[in-house]
Amino acid sequence: MRTARTSWRTCALGAAALAALLSSTACNPGIADTKNPTTPSTPSAVGTAQPGASASAGGSAGGTVACNDNDLSITTSVWRQDSGQHLLITATNFTDKPCTLYHYPYIGFGAVIDGPLDPMGSAPQAVATIGPKEKAYAGLFLFRGSQRTVAVEAVSIGYQDRALHSNKESAMLDVALSKEIGSLNVAADARVTYWNRDLGAIEDLLFRSGTR
Repeated sequence: MRTARTSWRTCALGAAALAALLSSTACNPGIADTKNPTTPSTPSAVGTAQPGASASAGGSAGGTVACNDNDLSITTSVWRQDSGQHLLITATNFTDKPCTLYHYPYIGFGAVIDGPLDPMGSAPQAVATIGPKEKAYAGLFLFRGSQRTVAVEAVSIGYQDRALHSNKESAMLDVALSKEIGSLNVAADARVTYWNRDLGAIEDLLFRSGTR
């Protein structure tokens, strides 16, 4: 479902959600299962918005254009028994031409959390170029168990061109969370991974590397 585009400073949340400061959460029921982080399973898609083959990082990726919200279907999902500390973003190319997801996605949560989020980990050796119906992934680290958090009910997403930090002032697309997720709890130092076509690489970074 496509929603209205907003700027980083536009709050897309209700006053009740903005005021809710929480310490941590129990896991969200009915979502994806990763009982053992060493054998991660693919989270099920639970939130959508309709509007990332590889090349060397920052390269032309075979001449493909940068992906934008007219090329992609975005879904969000969480891992069961994760206590809601991470979010997976899956981008699927629904066009008939390849496009490239450069660097990392711009992620915001309205006016509650300053955005876009900083990246975590290092850039992969290859950019994420996806053909028709292919997918790329980015993961969000939302909070540590001891941190104070704020509840949010939507995220906003934007895309970079080949130049790092390009399009930073462009309007973002809001992605509503499904009823299964309900809301997310986000700390002030939440971060996002770089785009990657390998889901396992995203889960390695989020769950096993200790990178924060």
